[in-house]
Amino acid sequence: MAVGGGQGAQDERAGQARQTGQAGQRGLLAYIGSFTEAGGRGITVARTDPGTGALTLLGSTDAVPNPSFLALSPGADVLYAVGETDEGAAAALSLADPVRPELLGPPVPVRGDGPTHLAVTGSHLFTANYGSGSVSALPVRTGGGLGAPAAVMAHRGGGPDADRQKGPHAHAVVPDPSGGRLLAVDLGTDSVWTYLLDPVTGLPRPHGETPLRPGTGPRHLVFSPVTDRVYVLNELVPSVTVCRWNGADGVLEPLGETRVLPPGEGVRTYPSAPVVSADGRFLWTANRGHDSISVLALDASGDVLGLPEVVGCGGVWPRDLTLHPSGRHLYAANERSGDVTWFAVDPETGTPRLAGSVPVPAASCVIFA
Repeated sequence: MAVGGGQGAQDERAGQARQTGQAGQRGLLAYIGSFTEAGGRGITVARTDPGTGALTLLGSTDAVPNPSFLALSPGADVLYAVGETDEGAAAALSLADPVRPELLGPPVPVRGDGPTHLAVTGSHLFTANYGSGSVSALPVRTGGGLGAPAAVMAHRGGGPDADRQKGPHAHAVVPDPSGGRLLAVDLGTDSVWTYLLDPVTGLPRPHGETPLRPGTGPRHLVFSPVTDRVYVLNELVPSVTVCRWNGADGVLEPLGETRVLPPGEGVRTYPSAPVVSADGRFLWTANRGHDSISVLALDASGDVLGLPEVVGCGGVWPRDLTLHPSGRHLYAANERSGDVTWFAVDPETGTPRLAGSVPVPAASCVIFA
């Protein structure tokens, strides 16, 4: 999971903050989401080997239906999950015992259908509700529990794909590096919506909408940690849109679009998750259908250099891709083959080399703490 400047970077910083020398020796914990309606175990806990990146499964909980995406509180003491169901929900789980997450109250309805992603910033947890094309803001209470939505922001519009873009489909919510703005990626409207977060209430206020090429179906985005670039991964075409982020004004500017697969690949591909390296030299994407991971080299400005390198994901239908906080290993949550694979990353070329896998039915995301 997934796990940039955006939610991935928050997860990494939070996880690193919790580690002592002893914890570093025994390895970080991984939390793996899955679809319970497809045979998944809910949230699976695993330990990572600090040298090899190998996962050892420790246990699981099915307290949340379809916890397809996970996020950590800033202090990494609470785990948050969406419940990706028709009547969507979000849940908070205490990590007082990090191997045995326990609910902090029942899952809270988000007043949106099919939430697929979430992020914690400021005083609220935000969900992207794919089915209803909206973003919900849930107050985070003292102790980490969740309140009922304080705001639901409905998107409007559609796109040219008659099957997938009849209306809005918010797919991801990512805070900007300052934490003062929230970017919502909408597959249905072919755009990224920007919200200002009130410094007092923490509630979102519409700030702008950045249109992307019609029919691309943007799914997720990640901020470069070293430049002003933002990488928007598209699902309906196998491409990434490179944008410039003006943090002072909160404006996202598309600069160009590049394929994540070499020309001539005949398999229908649905990219799912982008990951950028901490030094800003590499961008990786997971590609469902093609069942691969693409490696895109980036120049000093953050723009893409040349054609991507592509390797197999080691499974089927990689729904999420996550970089270990050490930067040495990548993890793919392969939904349809029911496993999580890990890869050793070549620090010079960025090329992932398959190193192992563990069975996790209907796997959907991985994050680290």
